[in-house]
Amino acid sequence: MSLINKMLQDLDARGKARSEEMPHEIQPVPRGGAPMPALRVAAIAAAVMVLAMGATAWYVLPLKGKTYDVQPLPPSQPVPQAPVTVAEVAPPAAPAAATEPVAADTAPAATASTGDTAAAPATTSKPPRTASAHRGAAKPAAGTRLPATPRAVTPAASGPALAGEGRIETSNQASENAYRRALGSLQDGRVSEAIAGLQAVLRNNPKHEAARQTLVGLLIEAKREDEAMVQLQQALTLDPRQPAMAMLLARLQIERGQPGIDTLLRTLPYASGKGEYHAFLGGALQRQGRYREAADQYQTALRSAPDNAVWWMGLGLALQAEKRNAEAADALRRASSLGTLNPELQAFVERKLAQVSPQ
Repeated sequence: MSLINKMLQDLDARGKARSEEMPHEIQPVPRGGAPMPALRVAAIAAAVMVLAMGATAWYVLPLKGKTYDVQPLPPSQPVPQAPVTVAEVAPPAAPAAATEPVAADTAPAATASTGDTAAAPATTSKPPRTASAHRGAAKPAAGTRLPATPRAVTPAASGPALAGEGRIETSNQASENAYRRALGSLQDGRVSEAIAGLQAVLRNNPKHEAARQTLVGLLIEAKREDEAMVQLQQALTLDPRQPAMAMLLARLQIERGQPGIDTLLRTLPYASGKGEYHAFLGGALQRQGRYREAADQYQTALRSAPDNAVWWMGLGLALQAEKRNAEAADALRRASSLGTLNPELQAFVERKLAQVSPQ
């Protein structure tokens, strides 16, 4: 500080000397021709900076152990307060008081509000005009316990599980899984359990064709034809485009003395190109004495399988019943020549051929 003061005194003395030599009417003007040396300018700038820094430090940082009288600011400006130290007190009996928040920057002194225990007011020795005092006021006072901030709890989602948490089983998947369990029971020899499982599958999904076919087969093997026929009728009611189901139902009906023709005719439009279906319908029509229709069905069947000796035999018998002996003889002759009939049928065809052949 002494160096800076000496430099300032020299500058003041030099300025006073120049002003005394000039008349009062003339103001001194700095000479532009002789600039101030750079070293002197740098020294002056450094001195000013050091002086400013020292003054700032003296103004901002209070001396250790020294107190200052705090002058109140005008009412128009809020006075920030220094942090208040609150003596720690025992928690009150009421549980709600433990969760009350403590405002550390709203009052100069805090007083406990419960019982006969009070906190002593605290005094501050720092001026409230610096930025450090504001930062200190924002922190909670020592010995003061702040309440925990409640965290928002997201309610658990109710309803179907999201993608990645679990798979939702559709009705088709449930039926397929139940069908596989029934097949597993069947493989283990638990036939009754398998039948019950297949029936449950069809109750949930009546259009499960594989389950119905398996169930019908098990019911027929168990001599439960009536139940099998019910299952077949339900299948054809849901979808008549099942020639195999219609043939099986018609066969069971014929075995029980029923014609079975109506069942076959309902599904006939969906049996195009199926020779076995037409031949089976031809045999049913022939047993009912409907020989002309039977012959037509046999001829339709033979167009898909011309080397079937049994169907040629059926056609010859239908034509013989219609008194169309020449056509019957040709059909029976073709059946005999194929050589695929068993001995009993071969002998039968020979006898019929002798009956229709001209003498």
